[in-house]
Order: sequence, then C-alpha cells, then structure tokens
Amino acid sequence: MNNKTVKQYACPMHCEGDKVYNEPGNCPVCNMHLIPVEKHSKGNQIDHESKMDGGANHHHHQPHHKVSHHSANQDKYFCSMRCEGDKSYDKPGDCPKCGMHLIKEVSAVPSSSSGTIFTCSMHPEIKRNKPGNCPICGMDLIPESGDVESEEEKAYKKMAKKFWIAVVLSVPVLFIAMSDYVSFVNLESLASRKIWSWVEFILATPVLFYSSWIFFKRGWSSIVRWTPNMWTLISIGVGAAYIFSVFAILLPEIFPPQFKDDQGNVHIYFEAVAVILTLVLLGQVLELRAHSKTNSAIKALLGLVPPIARIIRNGVEEEIPLEDVKAGDILKVKPGEKIPVDGVIVKGTAVIDESMITGEPIPDEKSTGDKVTGGTINGKTAFEMKAVKVGSDTLLAQIIEMVNQASRSRAPIQKLADTVAKYFVQIVIAIAIITFAVWAIWGPEPAYVYAFVNAVAVLIIACPCALGLATPMSIMVGTGRGAQSGVLVKDARAIEEMNKVDTLIIDKTGTITEGKPSLNSFKSFGKLSDRGILQLAASVDLNSEHPLADAIVAGAKANNLELLKLDKFESVTGKGVQAFYEGGKIGLGNYRLIEDFQASLTDDQKKLAEEWQLEGQTVMYLIIRQRVEGIVSVSDKIKETSAKAIKALQKMNMKVYMLTGDNKFTAKSVAEKLGLDGYQADCLPNDKYNKVKELQGEGHIVAMAGDGINDAPALEQANVGIAMGTGTDIAMQSAEITLVKGDLTGIVRARDLSIKVMRNIKENLFFAFIYNALGVPVAAGILFPFFGILLSPIIAAAAMSFSSVSVITNALRLRKK
Repeated sequence: MNNKTVKQYACPMHCEGDKVYNEPGNCPVCNMHLIPVEKHSKGNQIDHESKMDGGANHHHHQPHHKVSHHSANQDKYFCSMRCEGDKSYDKPGDCPKCGMHLIKEVSAVPSSSSGTIFTCSMHPEIKRNKPGNCPICGMDLIPESGDVESEEEKAYKKMAKKFWIAVVLSVPVLFIAMSDYVSFVNLESLASRKIWSWVEFILATPVLFYSSWIFFKRGWSSIVRWTPNMWTLISIGVGAAYIFSVFAILLPEIFPPQFKDDQGNVHIYFEAVAVILTLVLLGQVLELRAHSKTNSAIKALLGLVPPIARIIRNGVEEEIPLEDVKAGDILKVKPGEKIPVDGVIVKGTAVIDESMITGEPIPDEKSTGDKVTGGTINGKTAFEMKAVKVGSDTLLAQIIEMVNQASRSRAPIQKLADTVAKYFVQIVIAIAIITFAVWAIWGPEPAYVYAFVNAVAVLIIACPCALGLATPMSIMVGTGRGAQSGVLVKDARAIEEMNKVDTLIIDKTGTITEGKPSLNSFKSFGKLSDRGILQLAASVDLNSEHPLADAIVAGAKANNLELLKLDKFESVTGKGVQAFYEGGKIGLGNYRLIEDFQASLTDDQKKLAEEWQLEGQTVMYLIIRQRVEGIVSVSDKIKETSAKAIKALQKMNMKVYMLTGDNKFTAKSVAEKLGLDGYQADCLPNDKYNKVKELQGEGHIVAMAGDGINDAPALEQANVGIAMGTGTDIAMQSAEITLVKGDLTGIVRARDLSIKVMRNIKENLFFAFIYNALGVPVAAGILFPFFGILLSPIIAAAAMSFSSVSVITNALRLRKK
C-alpha cells in the first residue's frame, strides 16, 4: 500500500476545523501563519511542526486565550500588568488589553521526552534526544538546553535593537533642532531651515514607523477596545506632534501667523517625536530586562533539576532523561550530584545539602528509609533511591507552581491602583483638552503654539503604567525570594494579610515539637504483660498515619515484637484509632475514646497517667471491649528553634497561642517552657476551628499554623493558613503559605517577607501617585504664571519612562532582602 507523505499546511488555531492548504501563507480567517503538517495518502494528518507556534513569525500576532486543543504542558504567557487577572495565553506577544509584552510562565515539567537535547562539546553537530556517548569521539553528551534563548531574552534583544536604531537617528534630529540655541553652531550656513526640516523628517520617520510602530498599534487597539492606557496617551500625543510637523513642512501656508517664525517657517516637533519615542523604547528595554530578573528566583530553582537520572535496571546503570523517570524506578545518585526526583533512600547513607529548598544551611544526614527531595545536592557518598514523586508531583515543581500562582494573583491593595488607573487616562485626556483651551484663550503669544506644546506634554508625562506595575512587580519578586527561603506563598492576598496578623495559633505535634516522637513507657493494668500491651498497641496503630503511631510501631519493633493483623481499622478523629481483635473491639487513644468504649479508669490509673503527662509525655490507653487494659506513652522533643521563633514573633506584636489535641498536663508543660501567651488542650478539629472564629469575632487577624488533617478546617477558616511542609497534603492544600522546612522560624521569615513586600508596594504606589500628581499639573503649565517654567514634551517623556523604571528598580530590591 502506498503511504506517500505529502506536505500541506494548516492553521494552528484550527479556526476552519481540519482544513489544509497546499501552499504556505496565512490563515484567511484569523491571519495566523500556517504551519506544516504531514498528510499520508490515507488522509491521516500528523502535526509535524507544532513547535513553530512560538516562532518569530508569530511574535506580532495577537495571542489567543487557552486554546483547548493544545497539549496540557504547552507554554503559558500572562500580562505583567495583571489587567485581566490570571488569564493566560498560549503564544508570546502583547496583551490585547494594555499592550504590554506577555511574560512566559516558568514550568518545572518538561513538555515531552524530547524536550532536552544532548550534544557533544567537541562535535556540536551531534544532537540526540537522550544521553549517551558521542559517536565520533566517545565523550559523554551534555544537555544543550543552556544555549536556548528564552522568549523574554528574544523580546529584549528585539526591543534593544529597535532602541539603538532610534538612538542613532534621534541624536542628529535633536542636534539639528537645538542648533538655534548653540551660538557656535550655524547650520543655516550649510543649508536653509526648510532643508534641515526635511532632514529631520527623514530621520524621525523610521523612529516612528519602524522602531516604535508597535506603540501605535497598541494605542489603536486600546481605542478600538475602549480600554484606554498609557499607549493611548503616547499615540495621541506623539501622533499629533508628528502629523502637525508633516503638515508644517508640506503645507505651511495653512497655519496662522503665530505658528511661524520671521522667515515664514512653521516650528516643527520632529525632535520631540524622535526623542520621546526613543525614551519610551528605553523604558521598554529596561522593563523587559527587569522582568527576566523578577523570575530569577524561579529560574534558579528550575536550575536545580538535573537533566538526566541514573536508573538501575536488572543491576545495570543507565542514564535516561529526567522526564522519563517513573514512580517506582530505582535510581543511583553519586557523590556531589543533584537528586533528580523526590523519593526514599533504599540503600546507603548520605549527607544532603537542602539549603536551596529549605533555606537552612546545615546539611541533613539521611539513611535507608529517609525521604530525599529532588534538586537537593548529595554529599560525598553514593546511594540508591526509589522514585516516589516525579514530574509535576515533586516538591520543586509544586514550589514553582505555587510561586507562579502567587505572582499571578492580585493583592487586595491593588484594587486601589486598579480603580485609579481605570479612570486615569480619561481624566488625563480631559486635562489635555482643558490645557489646550486655557492656553489658546488666555496664554501669551503665540498662544496656539503654547497650547499645543503643553497639551502634548500632559499626554506624554502621564504614566498609568507605573500605577499598574506597583503591586504585581513587588508580589512577583517577593514570592520568588520567599521560595528561595523556604516560604511558599500560594496567594498574594496572604502576603498582605500576614502583615496585619496580630494572633498566631499553632499546633503542638510537628509544629512546636519535632513531630518525631519516640516510645517512652508502657504498662499493663490487667492480665496482659507489659510487652503484650505494647504489641497490641502497635498492632492497632500499624495503619495509622499519625506521628505518635509511628513512634509506637517503631518502639514495638525495637523490642522485637511481632505485630498482629487486625481487622476493620478505623481512625477516630481527635480520639484515636480502633479495630477488631479476636472478634471484639480494640482501641488506642485518649480519654475520649475511653468514653466511646464506655470504659473507665481507676484512681490509681489516673494518677499514673497524670504523672507521665506532667513530665511532658503523651499518654494513650489500650482498651479491649469495655476495659482499659494498659497505658502507653510517647514523648515528642520540642524543636530547638521553637523558643527563639516564638520570642521573635512576640516581638513582632503577635500573640502566640497553642491549640493541641494532647492532654492539659502535657500542654501546660510545653506552654510554660516556651512562654506562650495561652494554650488550649484536648482540642478536636472543630474546637480549633471554633477558636479561630471566636478570635476573629473579637476583631483579631488570625494566622493558623498546623501540619495534620485535623488542622485543615482551622487552616481554611484563618485569615492566613500556614502549613508545615513536613505535614500532610490536605493541610498544605488548605493553607495559603507552606513552610518547606516545617518549623516556626519559617513563620518569622513569612512575617518579615510580608512586612517588606507591603512596604515595597506602598513605596511603589507612593512614587506612582506623587509622580502623576506633580507631573501632570507642571506639564499643563501651572508654574508658568508664577515662575515662567514650562515642561518640554521631551523632558515629560523622560520622566514618564523613568517613573516605570523607578517602580521596577524599587521592586527588584526585594531580591536582596
């Protein structure tokens, strides 16, 4: 059968379904560049060059929003101004609403197994989609990904090229225009004023139509969509100056006498057009460069992931691309290498540097059974690990996704800037019209010239861009910096709320304490031996996920006890666990579980339990049918950092309360050691939830920190939920901030981050508001009657460009905090 392949072309947006064309070109419906597809003689189409979507031919086309037929792992782009919230696009270009360049969202998950190209350093013509050896020289192939330019870098270089062309053309225009003010320069001795006007026209026109035409496209789009923005102002102001100047040299006779000099030449503004657009280009170049720096924290995290992994199959090591690793694979990590994915050590020991994930500088010792995190660096030993979480499930991928999510979210404080910006452009245009009218009626001669120049200056100097950038730039940089310090922020709102928190509620186990309790004591109250009590307690706890259960099971195994298989295991939230043993019900838990079993304690048994509890031990009772058969206790060491962190938080004017499901004696012991502002013991999940609501009802801004399933309702209700990264997934899903390391020093860092980000946002908003509040009236000529001061449109353009740059530069300071 003939399977001949015919090259045809189709629209990447599929706006005409599966229709194909025999020749390259643009789609007649959406005007997108057609991409090649292979079509077999049977009629089956195979997408052959879908990756061309992001190519140079598409850069100027309008991006489309989340087209459903593209793969889930395709690149996403979003507007730096967040003018449409978290809306994203699947192609690079400019925001259709505000015209700003779209930013690519950094992803930790490669789109396909061919995403990484490997090449030979000696023979770069050799390219493979998997690691191996060079067929020419035998050297190991290395990843080529570091040579690939990002979309941001391409956009920056393209804009920079246009800027430098504009500079080269604008300097002579400015020189010609300013020659009348320099006594030793007499250009009219070389040519007439009219000829020099034509020279200015020839030089300024490419600046407008080549280097800066994108600004006018953005301005026209804003007018058509009725979403006025900074490009509306620039287009009207500069466009008016250019058109005025063109008519001035072509048809000078149509202008009134007050526009002309002694020789009958109309004053032209080509130098203003060229220099203003060059300064706007400079602002765009600096902004594009700054945007690449705002994502530097995410890119640094992304750089932690090795491109390859070393898999062990049938006892043989083999290098494979990272994206081909699957859960359950056995991987080998050599000394000094980066760990490829999240997993568990199955053979060997290691000392691992986790500072890039947790923010803690001290390496962590690991042995068989311990968890390891992708992106961290192995020390001087080799070990084997089992891959548990790969791709988007790894901690590093989740960190990057949380930072992306937070940077796209909008802080409540941004509503103020949004409200102002919404009416800002209309107000500025109105002020420009009023300025023209006032100067034309009451201004000195030539009144119309003054009116025109000042109206243009008003349009040029106003900068809603600075207002729009003030909040998102600080949020983007701050969340990235937080991620590097082990503080993951899910929502920008949490940053603002954390700054206002006056009450912190913390759990005990896993938050204040290590969360790694160890078995202390066990005693029988009846016929069973002490070891028999421990054996049954561990057997009931075998299927529990609670850290206390792990301690009891580990203690039983350390005592060489064989665990029994029990039926119908059930976790009773806030009370303990239960199952069936020899046909009867058996349970292990606190006094509430005793009540459920309708059992009771004798006075001697209560006294023994209280003695253990006063020593800071957590006590659990073993209940068989309706009788308490024994008691087991574990202790959980207080983290070394807890006391210092609590004192630091209290110095930040935060009241710290502990709510725990543990008994009142243990809770009291811990609270007194740490100097807490208060505590509540024997808490069920709804007790923690109700306590949060109670404090909120009293007017407090409450943050809740916890690590277990029982903390989820309170984390959800709190103004700010803080989950320990060492805890359960449901706790992290309910929280808005996650601490990777899982100790209270992370809350100190989160509070500090919140304070500095909010201060930075307020500084940015102050700069933007003050700049516009002072700049617009000065441009309108308010100082002229008193001091004779007028603002040149050129100076206005410089001020407008650098107002945005000042906001961006101020936000970037957060990277060093």
